[in-house]
Amino acid sequence: MNTLTHTTGTAAPDSRRWLALAVLLTGTLLPPLDFFIVNVALPAIRTDLQASSDVSQLVISVYAAAYAVTLILGGRLGDLYGRKRVFIAGMLGFGVASAWCGLAPSPGMLVVGRLLQGIAAAIMAPQSLASIHAIFPASEKNRALSLYGATFGLASVGGQLLGGVLVSTSPWGLGWRSVFLINLPIIIVAVPSAMMLLRESRAERSPRLDVPGALLLAVGLLALVVPLIEGQEHHWPWWCMVPLVSSLPLLWLFWQYEKARERAGGTPLVLPSLLALRGLRRSLASTFLFYALAAFFLVFAVYEQAGLGHDALTAGLAILPLGIGFFLGPLCSPRIARRMGSRTAGFGMVLEVSGLVMVAALAFAGASSWLVLPLFLVGVGQGIALPALVRLNVDHVETRWAGLASGLVNATLQISAAVSVALFGGLFIAIAPDGASAHDVQLGFAVASLAIGASLALAAILSMMVCKRVPD
Repeated sequence: MNTLTHTTGTAAPDSRRWLALAVLLTGTLLPPLDFFIVNVALPAIRTDLQASSDVSQLVISVYAAAYAVTLILGGRLGDLYGRKRVFIAGMLGFGVASAWCGLAPSPGMLVVGRLLQGIAAAIMAPQSLASIHAIFPASEKNRALSLYGATFGLASVGGQLLGGVLVSTSPWGLGWRSVFLINLPIIIVAVPSAMMLLRESRAERSPRLDVPGALLLAVGLLALVVPLIEGQEHHWPWWCMVPLVSSLPLLWLFWQYEKARERAGGTPLVLPSLLALRGLRRSLASTFLFYALAAFFLVFAVYEQAGLGHDALTAGLAILPLGIGFFLGPLCSPRIARRMGSRTAGFGMVLEVSGLVMVAALAFAGASSWLVLPLFLVGVGQGIALPALVRLNVDHVETRWAGLASGLVNATLQISAAVSVALFGGLFIAIAPDGASAHDVQLGFAVASLAIGASLALAAILSMMVCKRVPD
């Protein structure tokens, strides 16, 4: 999300704003869609490229990590150089990276392509929200933002289902490569449409880019995430342990640099003074623990195919109840919020924990045909909790910093996705390594689901502690 969304001028609303919104939502849809769509394709990717299990995790985690560490910087680029220009540049970069992934001849080249995809997505995505603020009048902004929020639910519904369809039908014999190459016709249509329909906007006072801060954060996070993925597979060699140990000093150095930059009157990537607020720290910690669910999509796809013997299409259809719940949850959230106020986020997470416990019990018992209801419960809880948790974070800061708080929340979610895939995916693989029996795969899935549920339970507790300080 964008960090500063001031715009210049008070011009009349753009007559083409709703058509422009369709283009902007394309840029909003593609990044999360490409996170979810790959899960179902991982078994086919591993077979075709003869990739190890740790590389298949990297295909997910590198994308999420690159997206996370570039996200706030991407918003600043739009403020400085113009959101339309940066949006189009990011979309073109995303198209090139998608082609790279779709044509990758080896696992290493695919991981590099996913790294480039994540960076391009982080340059493109923040411009959507900033442009919505710029082109829509106050009377229409809530409607536009509701469509923006629903797009994330649509990505979860369509991502794994579309991935299953593409891998199963293998259009033009492309197989798993089609999950990346499908982006190209979308971008071919969206880029000219953006050129014609979008109006340029930028911040009134463009902040200087904190490039050193962004680089320090990127290096620190990659030093943390990559060893967590590679260490399990290679039995924790020195070249995994050294980066892992160095990640904390690197992140500490990043924090000290940000504090020094703020004291000097500069604009750091992250404002340390904001994180001095105890309530915001707790709500961000809750947000980090909350998005452990990102790992569930990965382990569920493997469970469906390796544990239950289903094909990619069936695996994609199996996750649909969760996606539908995630799409419908935000529609219920306003009504629940009127009754529960700031406790809405905790309520949604309790629903998720209940659903995950039921999923684990059914998987352990071998009763996979009954998973529809608990999966739907998990999705509804996620849809209810996510917007409420975002509001809970933003409520702790002054209005002028609401955009920065939103950017912190979004970055926290993406970092959580990368770390949780590494941790909970690693737990699953430790129980059910390559060649494991169907029973071991089911056991690994059940244990991973319970671990993810425990993370969400802690997130719910933290959010309820924050509620004591935030008025309903």
